[in-house]
Amino acid sequence: MKTVICPYCHKPIEKREQLVTVSNLFRIRPYHNICYEKVEQETKTIWSFWTPLNGTVGMIRFVILLGLTLWFLLTDALGLGGELIGVISLYNVMIHVTSFCLYEKKVPK
Repeated sequence: MKTVICPYCHKPIEKREQLVTVSNLFRIRPYHNICYEKVEQETKTIWSFWTPLNGTVGMIRFVILLGLTLWFLLTDALGLGGELIGVISLYNVMIHVTSFCLYEKKVPK
């Protein structure tokens, strides 16, 4: 099994508590907690485009978007607009699942 390497400090992430996976459009990157804080401090923009995927907030977001996706794609709520909302929220659900399979599963607890 390959180890997960932090792109900031280039050291392996050894525990799941240290892992923060973040997403920016189609990119998913694993960081140490400390390295992610440093990356956030070095960012010069007003908004942070990197959104954390794991942790409490990421899991709550995943559950809400999964429910929203299932509701809009399996029912006829809002017609075609609802299907569009369902597809957009499905993207976020798939990013979270991909992050889990690529990084979180490989890091031991």
